[in-house]
Amino acid sequence: MRTAFALVRHEVRLFVSLALWVARRTHRTGRGQDFPYARGEGPMMFGLAFVCVIESLTMAVLLRDHPVVHRAVLALDVYTVVLVVGVHAANVVRPHVLADDELRVRRAAHVDLRIPLHHIAAVRRELRTTHQRADGELDLAMGARTTVTLELARPVDHFTVLGRRRPVHLVRLHADEPGDLVSAITRARNAPSPSERDLPV
Repeated sequence: MRTAFALVRHEVRLFVSLALWVARRTHRTGRGQDFPYARGEGPMMFGLAFVCVIESLTMAVLLRDHPVVHRAVLALDVYTVVLVVGVHAANVVRPHVLADDELRVRRAAHVDLRIPLHHIAAVRRELRTTHQRADGELDLAMGARTTVTLELARPVDHFTVLGRRRPVHLVRLHADEPGDLVSAITRARNAPSPSERDLPV
């Protein structure tokens, strides 16, 4: 039951993202600075959606003499296309967000990781096209590549789509402009805290 609820919640997020995408709005970025990452995978997602449409048309021809099965397959195919476009929409409307005290790392509707800036020990621009799963590491590749690496001084908890907790101490992610993201994180980490700014000179 818990797994089913998690999957339904994920799909609802995709549909919300689709609506935000159509409305040209972003999801809860607040007053932070947005850093998009969808450009690296957009063409592939639309290519996948096109393949799904062609498959739907092919099945419609093959099943034209079986109307009941045809309607069921058509409904499934349309739903699949909507989900594929929804994933792309979620990538677009849920960018990474850098605030004064945290970096919000996101990937579509299934990753939303908040990293306090004081947890970041090092940040660098690093292009990687291969990723091997390892304990304590989170790879958020787009188009099979990541461009920014974050090393954390202490682990933060990442929760999977199904709600499982995974402590991570290294995060690799993609940004459309990785140099800008790395520079912004570096400036934010080196900036004085609000309490320090309020101290008399």
